[in-house]
Amino acid sequence: MFKDRVAIVTGSSSGIGRVIAVELAKQGAKLLLISNESIRILEALEEVKEFSPESQAYEADVTSFPCLEEGVKHAIKDFGKIDILVNNAGITRDGLMMRMKDEDWDRVMEVNLTSVFKLTKLVIKPMMKARYGRIVNIASVVGATGNPGQVNYVASKAGLVGFTKSLALEVAARNITANCVAPGFITSKMTDKLNQKASESILSRIPMGRMGTQEDVAAAVSFLASEQAKYITGETLHVNGGMYMG
Repeated sequence: MFKDRVAIVTGSSSGIGRVIAVELAKQGAKLLLISNESIRILEALEEVKEFSPESQAYEADVTSFPCLEEGVKHAIKDFGKIDILVNNAGITRDGLMMRMKDEDWDRVMEVNLTSVFKLTKLVIKPMMKARYGRIVNIASVVGATGNPGQVNYVASKAGLVGFTKSLALEVAARNITANCVAPGFITSKMTDKLNQKASESILSRIPMGRMGTQEDVAAAVSFLASEQAKYITGETLHVNGGMYMG
């Protein structure tokens, strides 16, 4: 599906980002993995290289514009182009708003939203020139529903949806699409540690009666990055088992 396509995936050293990178590699894409986790990103690269030997890893803090700029130059120099950008990197710094520290608000915004603006701005230029591009931003169900104790995270993800819609309008004429994938509750090391009561409480809110998998999210990203989705832009694809229907 992605033969001769070049993709950048941020936050790709672990979790959903890593599974997305592997899925794109399986479909034939060449990957540049971006993460600030030096050891894990090399482990992820080895997994990706099983399917895409030319793929590379680049250790960078997504909040550093010079690092991002260097990474994009690196990709264009080695691969000649960038076709797909998946903005997946994100963090949480939870707490009730009345007790939330300014630095916790600022850091979440910086990683989850501002870094997306900075990297997309770098990548959009070669995409515009090539008249082709697929941008997929990883949002969250809570960006649509809200969630107590996460005003910073929710604001960043809701902002990401608005950013994506505006971007889609700006670049559509150049055959570039911009969409979001918004995961609901997804199985992870964190959810595996939930006690039975907490787990049952979450499942009671999901009509399908189960949490999603990281592969479910990766499949949605793969679709939006594909030719099958060439007439879809400015949309948010919710992957949440019916928990929220926007």
